[in-house]
Amino acid sequence: MNVLGTIFGTLLSSIGLMFIILYTNLFTMGYSFLDFVKFISKRFECLLFLFGIIIILLSFERSLKNVLLLRRSSKFWRR
Repeated sequence: MNVLGTIFGTLLSSIGLMFIILYTNLFTMGYSFLDFVKFISKRFECLLFLFGIIIILLSFERSLKNVLLLRRSSKFWRR
């Protein structure tokens, strides 16, 4: 699940970031930064970036928890 979660999260975040970059053309049409943030926060394509980052962090958290458990159960950890 860790590798699949990382790959799926990377895919979602790259798609979302691509749309955020494409929507920066709204600045040339006279949008202010606050209008831009309001616009991309309502678009589902841009929310994929946040979902992807959350999935990546969750997949890393699970593997990090396993690494810490392995370190703690190691014979070198005990004194």
